[in-house]
Amino acid sequence: MTARWPVRRPTESAAIRAAGRSARPNPTPQTILADMVTAHRTEDRYGIRLCAHLLVRATTPDVEQ
Repeated sequence: MTARWPVRRPTESAAIRAAGRSARPNPTPQTILADMVTAHRTEDRYGIRLCAHLLVRATTPDVEQ
């Protein structure tokens, strides 16, 4: 078997571009709050922060820059 070096891997920018190609519906604020409560109970600081940011994005109207 012949090894090929370097192994090609997708970059972060390619992954972001791929994710941006399709629209994803935002979860409801009630769902986000339930997930935030779960993250708080498990003392998941990253999860709490992630849910908080997602909640702000879900409840703030779109603003064009």
